Amino acid sequence: MEQYIRIGAEQEAKQAVKDAKFEAKRAIKKAKIELQKALRSADTEEEKASLTADYQKLVADSNAKIEEAIKAEEQLNAKIAEQLQHPVQYDSETKKVIRLVSTRRPKKAYQITGVEDVASKNNWKAWLYLAPVLVLLVVFLIYPLINTMFIAFTDNYLYAAGTYDGLTLKNFAVILGITSMSSGAKEIFFTQYAIPNTFIIVFITVPISTLLALIISVALNSLKWFQKFLQTVFFLPYVTNAIAVGMVFSVIFDVDGVINYIFGLDNYAWIYGADRSVAMIPLCIYIVWSSIPFKILVFLSGLQGIDKQYYQAAQIDSCSHMKVLWKITVPLLSPQILYIVITSFIGAFKEYTSIVGLFGGPGTFGDNGDPNMYTIVYYIYENLQENTSLAAAAAVFLFVIILIFTFFQMWISKKRVHY
Repeated sequence: MEQYIRIGAEQEAKQAVKDAKFEAKRAIKKAKIELQKALRSADTEEEKASLTADYQKLVADSNAKIEEAIKAEEQLNAKIAEQLQHPVQYDSETKKVIRLVSTRRPKKAYQITGVEDVASKNNWKAWLYLAPVLVLLVVFLIYPLINTMFIAFTDNYLYAAGTYDGLTLKNFAVILGITSMSSGAKEIFFTQYAIPNTFIIVFITVPISTLLALIISVALNSLKWFQKFLQTVFFLPYVTNAIAVGMVFSVIFDVDGVINYIFGLDNYAWIYGADRSVAMIPLCIYIVWSSIPFKILVFLSGLQGIDKQYYQAAQIDSCSHMKVLWKITVPLLSPQILYIVITSFIGAFKEYTSIVGLFGGPGTFGDNGDPNMYTIVYYIYENLQENTSLAAAAAVFLFVIILIFTFFQMWISKKRVHY
């Protein structure tokens, strides 16, 4: 009787030996920390000598376990090497022929004594469970994306009738101000306002909000009292209506608002009638304030999953708080930071509700009524009915920009993110 086996059993035993070595070393490290704490509280020399003797005994036992694990690992390595040299062997105890098939993971289900793994035949159940989600993805994500890309290349697309005059690349040239529209007018608002405003929002609000959220999360995680209450308070902006909050900010930054009253500014225009550079200040403050709560929630979940032993070891080495933050907390939070940065960049590129809530329109009317607070998404909504082809071209342009930034961040994360 032949029994086909892989080398996986020896590899699993080898991993178990490594785990035993790790646990022994961990026990020594933990005992050392506890000994140092106990020595500080010991009153007499006899107590200190007794504690030291117990520690030395534990170290000796752990070292013996480590030596046994090393010997077991050497035996397993020898066994694996022997199997690789002699792929067919006879086990005298079980009276079976053992044949080594491969050291690699098999692509198909492995069979033993003619019994086939039926899990591979039940894939239809997994597809059945995924079917509702896949249908929603196709209807609300894949089809609209393909349709938008198609409309972006059509000429004079009519939104209501769904008709067009052919395919063209002119729409991208129009929104970028390279060529004129069919009416003879030139589109200048997209390159003059929409693109610069969007990039200003992205590169100002994302770093500031991420850094502030990280600092607040670390502070909240270190609190012992009122932690849950403060978490709830910081999370409130996330569940508050964005338009309503924008209206509150517009009142605060009004000519007769609280900001001018506190700083003694007489009739200084922050929003209505303000220049674009000035209006960006309350806009960025509002976006940062409204985006921080979700980041705090994600960072707190990551902080609570970090092993406390790292901080205990840093405390023994008398590391400063800043060194602990940048050498322990930030590297171990790098997966959460990557997620936050990517989603924040995507959200900032799609900023729209903050403009509507704060300004009530696409501009401050301070630059001759031009839509000086345009963003790319605001431009898309403004032209969706009348100039559908231009709106679709702007949407594709935004999609490509977000895709490039996302791939760039994923490339950076290969060297900076520690899982």
